[in-house]
Amino acid sequence: MKKTLLLLSLVAAPALAGEGKWTPQQVLELDPAWLKAQGLQVPPERLWDPKRGTGLLAGTVNVGGCTGAFIAETGLVITNHHCVFSIIQEHSTTQRDLITQGFLAKSREEELPGKGSRIQVPRSFKDVTKEMYAAVPAGADDLTRQKALERKEKELVAECEKRPATRCRVASFDGGVQFVLSDSVELADVRLVYAPPRAVGEYGGEEDNWMWPRHTGDFSIVRAYSAPDGSAAKYDTKNVPYKAEFFFPLATEGVKPDDFVMVLGYPGTTYRTLLAEEMAERQARFYPRVIDVYGELIRILEEEGEKDPAGKIAVASHLKGMHNRYKNSGGQLAGLKRGRIVEKQRESEAAVVAWAEKRKEYAGALAARSELLSLQAARAKTFEREFLLDTVRGAVKAPALAVLLARLSQERVKPDLERRPEFMERELPRLADRLEREQKNLFTAADKRMFLALVRRAQGLGEGERIAAIDKHFGKTYDAKKVSAKLDTLYAKTKVLNLAERQKMAGETEAQLRARKDALLDFGLDLSAEVVALEEQRDRRAGATTRLMPEWRRAVMAHAGKPIAPDANSTLRVSFAKVKGYTPRDGAFYTPQTTLAGVMEKHTGQEPFDVPAKVAAAAEAKKYGPWVDAQLKDVPVNFLADADTTGGNSGSPTVNGKGQLVGVNFDRVWENVANDFGYNPDVARNVNVDVRYVLWLLDQVEDADGLLRELGVRKDPKAQERR
Repeated sequence: MKKTLLLLSLVAAPALAGEGKWTPQQVLELDPAWLKAQGLQVPPERLWDPKRGTGLLAGTVNVGGCTGAFIAETGLVITNHHCVFSIIQEHSTTQRDLITQGFLAKSREEELPGKGSRIQVPRSFKDVTKEMYAAVPAGADDLTRQKALERKEKELVAECEKRPATRCRVASFDGGVQFVLSDSVELADVRLVYAPPRAVGEYGGEEDNWMWPRHTGDFSIVRAYSAPDGSAAKYDTKNVPYKAEFFFPLATEGVKPDDFVMVLGYPGTTYRTLLAEEMAERQARFYPRVIDVYGELIRILEEEGEKDPAGKIAVASHLKGMHNRYKNSGGQLAGLKRGRIVEKQRESEAAVVAWAEKRKEYAGALAARSELLSLQAARAKTFEREFLLDTVRGAVKAPALAVLLARLSQERVKPDLERRPEFMERELPRLADRLEREQKNLFTAADKRMFLALVRRAQGLGEGERIAAIDKHFGKTYDAKKVSAKLDTLYAKTKVLNLAERQKMAGETEAQLRARKDALLDFGLDLSAEVVALEEQRDRRAGATTRLMPEWRRAVMAHAGKPIAPDANSTLRVSFAKVKGYTPRDGAFYTPQTTLAGVMEKHTGQEPFDVPAKVAAAAEAKKYGPWVDAQLKDVPVNFLADADTTGGNSGSPTVNGKGQLVGVNFDRVWENVANDFGYNPDVARNVNVDVRYVLWLLDQVEDADGLLRELGVRKDPKAQERR
């Protein structure tokens, strides 16, 4: 690793322009002079000090699959509106619709706790590659190999988590070239402080999602709490605001074109290390299938939601996630085609193969690639079955809960280190939270229709791809009336959808669950057997990947002759960027900033462009306060930068060279969706909420004086007079 990092420092300037999600350890090895020339005004060691195991980057926190950032010493965290949507939904009713109206806590006593919400603050990173591979027995087959690696991972995590309120994980880089143990403090008391109305936080809705120009205030503010002694603690009225050692002060002057920025966060998954044939399968099969299946499920949720206001609230979070995945898939397909990404990957692989064939030391890499291609071909044969099996237990609440309860009963009887990772003791509180939280998301009319749609699809699978549990409980051929009748009975009689009963089931054995003679539970138990078999099959594949991929990746890196940033894997990363516009197509150029005037230009009074009355009133009265941009002569709303981002970067702080917050990342442009497969500097643009729009809303619209003062922002006296 040290050798790789040394090489990185020697070629930092040409290798890093825009592309790359770099780890904290890699950032420390960059040429400080180059970073300074780009616009970094703080010493790199202020970003991360490995001796202390902390630094400014520790102000970047993990917010349950999203990113957030401390913006005050008093535990305030800014993230995306959609990242804390579950908390907003949790406290919304038809009588008090916080989703529509928004929410502002006028005091700490009014802040709303989020069930199961957690914030992880990074503390240290350790290379554990040697320890992981030392655990693999000599001559192990692929399944044994994966089981040994998984067990060692569990042991390392268990040792790491002996410290109270600690959350650890082992992440694989480049398919197993390196393994890193990350250690974080986990805060379990998270409360909502401010959320704008949905018509601000989601302005433009799905029509504007992934698009530019954008005018969305996709941000919210929560607060992390700790026990009075500063230790992490579950929700308690006696808890006090968490004292953040590192936070990002708000840069009230904002940004302008060509300014240097950094996007910090926990990007989820990218696919740049895939072989070309693996990319081709995602293009030819995976994304089209997502569009097909999720398109139908989205229509069902929307149709049923329009019939019932309470049901519409219940499915809101689920629908939002589905819409995002659906549109993302369309963007991936368009980007893969536009950028000829699969073709370029084939050309790149061919160049590596030709290079390796001339070097005996890389014979193993060529053999590894050939075997990886064979594994891909074998996996393709069961694609349809695996996709539907995952969707049945993931997209529909009733079977998902039934399978979860079945798996819990089966795994809980095993010693902790022999359980699947998601069912270990450390995960049980999260599972309990989920079992409770899902009650708020249940809308049986919509759920039943989605289940029906997936049964129809499963019954259409060919021989060799059948889902046995579907055939057993609903028959092998589709009959709409018969299947609907069975589902009506199943939903009417099951106790799985009753919260109190479901919580009892979570502590029962498999025999006790079977004794209940609950049809939905019986289906879950039968489907669980197929899930277990699929997991073992995937474990065998994973073992083969860690055996083969490192060989191939080392050849790829040697051929490149320069550092290659590893694929995203939900670990802390930094992307360096500039505020830039772009050319989406011939004859068009998009400037990098949008304004309040643009918000009002889109306003139609109908969703998704219905500006809330209080926002429209302030905008029409030109109550800009001190948040107007001198060049734009308006309040900036969103801006673009050429940062290298993906899913998981939602809520990432976008900071300037001084380490001050200038924006909150929330999206990418349509032309950049396929960035997951390859960075294209011409169209690689991430979308950010400008901090001045955040401040304008809090100041001129919400009159959130107490919150502004806590953020270190003082209102302009003239703005006070105008109000």
